[in-house]
Amino acid sequence: MSAEHELLLLPLALLVLQASLCHGACVEVDSDTEAVASEGFKLGCISCKMRGEVPATATVKWYFKASDELDFSHLYSYGDQMGDIIDPRFYERLYWNGSKHTRDLQDGSIYILNMTYNDTGTYQCIFNRVLMYPNYEFQTNTSKTIVINVVPRLTRGMASILSEVMMYVSIIGLQFWLLVEMIYCYRKISVAGEEALRESAAEYLAIASESKDNCAGVQVAE
Repeated sequence: MSAEHELLLLPLALLVLQASLCHGACVEVDSDTEAVASEGFKLGCISCKMRGEVPATATVKWYFKASDELDFSHLYSYGDQMGDIIDPRFYERLYWNGSKHTRDLQDGSIYILNMTYNDTGTYQCIFNRVLMYPNYEFQTNTSKTIVINVVPRLTRGMASILSEVMMYVSIIGLQFWLLVEMIYCYRKISVAGEEALRESAAEYLAIASESKDNCAGVQVAE
């Protein structure tokens, strides 16, 4: 394979890789930590299953410790496609917002309606996953801790806003760079092809001229 073709395949491979990451990939994104009073709030908890080819089952348990409490209390459990609210403080306002089945459970997020200042505190999400190999089962536990502060209105920090803007700028810049690389490689290959055609035509004309001269020399000798 020529160097020009390798240069063309490189950006294409990057595009394919980016597309594969955008579809069906699991990314462990941290939960927001600032909730607004009287509004709904999603507590994010994602635990990616690293061995995608291995079947697994999982359950999720949530625990809560208010800002004026010393110990965690069992808040919520999810397993076998069923959720159970344990803490009476969250009755009728807590809903499952994660994966819909336990076979490929990676998102254990919950959603709380009508947040109050009493909901300020520390939340703990624990994933219990069982990987089912042909001859044995392997159990793993993942714990994530989220400190939530309930405020009258949302106040995003300037650093958070700038980081989000820079992320989108980086994505757009990468897309533009890939497009420029593809156009450059395509033009380079086209120019190389045209030069090869011109060289082939010149060689053909030279051979034809030489053959004609040889034929003329034979006729004179006769």
